[in-house]
Amino acid sequence: MWTNGSLLIDGTVVKYWVKHYDEPSEDYGINGGRISKMELRVGGKVTLNYDRGWDIEPKDEPSQLAYAVLMKQYN
Repeated sequence: MWTNGSLLIDGTVVKYWVKHYDEPSEDYGINGGRISKMELRVGGKVTLNYDRGWDIEPKDEPSQLAYAVLMKQYN
């Protein structure tokens, strides 16, 4: 299932797209969890991309905080 939306993190809008499943996957999920794909964007720039493996890990604080929120909610 795909879920998308946006989070307001310390005044910064972080847009997200998350593909998550009912069951975890040791092979494809983040940390063996239920999220197999995730993308975050800040100001139109991709700040996190996970597509069954890390392409871009979050480096800025808003992206790191959004990642933590989404992991708690969907993983």
